[in-house]
Amino acid sequence: MSGVRAQQKEKTRRQLIDAALSQLSAQRSFSSLSLREVAKEAGLAPTSFYRHFTDMDELGLTLVDEAGLTLRQLMRQARQRIAKGGSVIQISVETFMEFIESNGNIFRLLLRERSGTSAAFRAAVSREIRYFTLELCDYLQQANKLDADIAYLQANAAVTIVFSAGSDALDIDEKSELKQLATSTIQQLRFIARGAADLSSRRKAGKV
Repeated sequence: MSGVRAQQKEKTRRQLIDAALSQLSAQRSFSSLSLREVAKEAGLAPTSFYRHFTDMDELGLTLVDEAGLTLRQLMRQARQRIAKGGSVIQISVETFMEFIESNGNIFRLLLRERSGTSAAFRAAVSREIRYFTLELCDYLQQANKLDADIAYLQANAAVTIVFSAGSDALDIDEKSELKQLATSTIQQLRFIARGAADLSSRRKAGKV
């Protein structure tokens, strides 16, 4: 019976998380949501909310953690596609743009809370982006045989560019404009990759 109760509790918790995410949009930020609205969207009584979260801030931090996990899973999906052949940068950007298209609300949450008024939210988003950057850094270090500092510089620059492109993509509806944005992002990432490779070669040759 305890196992059934645990499953039901997790199901209800998931309903609240999904309800909050579904209410986020270009017009609505997390800070504008109320506990009652989230509970109503989940089909639950407001009192049920407190069995899963102490307040809306705890729910918000849970959403940020989920967003970070989704990003890291995205990176792993991209690597699986890369393993089958093709351009590393192109496949990564295409995978990211697909993520924006199907998970716009999750990405909006990260963008908004990254510079929001809550210090706890800002710290949580920064932590998730750092995890994402470090995972990319590890991949670049192994795949391109780069020193750790060069790999980190490339990863950090790449994440900054991709997040900026993702922000722009949220406001674009035209497929042709999205394709143009993806092409521009790919070119920028290739410039950075060439710079990282050149710096690595010069260092190995003792020129820097």
